[in-house]
Amino acid sequence: MNLAKISANGQITVPAEIRRKLNLRAGDKLLFFETASGQIVIDNASTTAIVRAQRAFAGAADSGGISDEADVQKLVDDIRYGHSADGQQ
Repeated sequence: MNLAKISANGQITVPAEIRRKLNLRAGDKLLFFETASGQIVIDNASTTAIVRAQRAFAGAADSGGISDEADVQKLVDDIRYGHSADGQQ
């Protein structure tokens, strides 16, 4: 169990073990949320955002017909230039 003391300004120091487990660095933001059972959970906001984005885009490559790096480059070229870099439409 790790404890942290709240300062008069409402600040806390996150224990080193917890910082390591959450992969926290100076300047990172913490996310506080309440579970259905009423527990308050603290998580690394950056990691949580990345996981949510990955879930939101799951299957997008398959449905967009993207299977390799060349397909990604073609998509970028189509958006950027209106055609692929090799001149194909």
